[in-house]
Amino acid sequence: MRILAISDTHSNFSRIPDILDKSGDIDLVIVAGDITNFGPDDHALELLNMFEVPVFAIPGNCDLRSIIDTIEKSDAINLHKRVQVFQDVTFIGIGGSNPTPFKTPFEIEEKDIALSLEKLLSDAKKNHGYIVLLSHAPPFGTLDRVNNKNVGCKSISRMLGKVDLIVSGHIHEDRGVMEKQGTTVINTGMTSDGSAALIDLDAASHKINVTMIQV
Repeated sequence: MRILAISDTHSNFSRIPDILDKSGDIDLVIVAGDITNFGPDDHALELLNMFEVPVFAIPGNCDLRSIIDTIEKSDAINLHKRVQVFQDVTFIGIGGSNPTPFKTPFEIEEKDIALSLEKLLSDAKKNHGYIVLLSHAPPFGTLDRVNNKNVGCKSISRMLGKVDLIVSGHIHEDRGVMEKQGTTVINTGMTSDGSAALIDLDAASHKINVTMIQV
């Protein structure tokens, strides 16, 4: 299965056509939040309608909380606090972010993120195969540096070693891919600036191959 992962479009979708051209054939698009730049929610519909394959999406901290209703009304799947199986891969999602100094619209306390993830993981383990966590914030200490300071989510870092793949955005300055505790972690970077990631999941070999895209 080939997945296109994007994040942080911030209502600027101008690079999406070039990203799609570079991606080739894909089976699924996952959107890791900050679809808009503090609204309006209707901007999300423009992005979610740009794809001819299924789309899973979560909100980011710069999205209004009401964007969940907009995602629900679209053809995309709202993955925030949800479990969804696609081609034998189990996806779980947590949108928003841990608290920031900027008091953005969609921030969640660490303890509440932890409770949501515990339930999602428990439900996901009922299935077999890959477990992919789509989160807006990256795990603390993993692709989450701003001015050499780690600002990611500590609750999400507890998922390292428990899921196969974590796909995030949020921290524009630390895009990339790495492996930690047996979990592949991706920060897609800002799709508004042409950044994305292509993920190939090989069920036979249980390998995850990631190609970072910049257009």
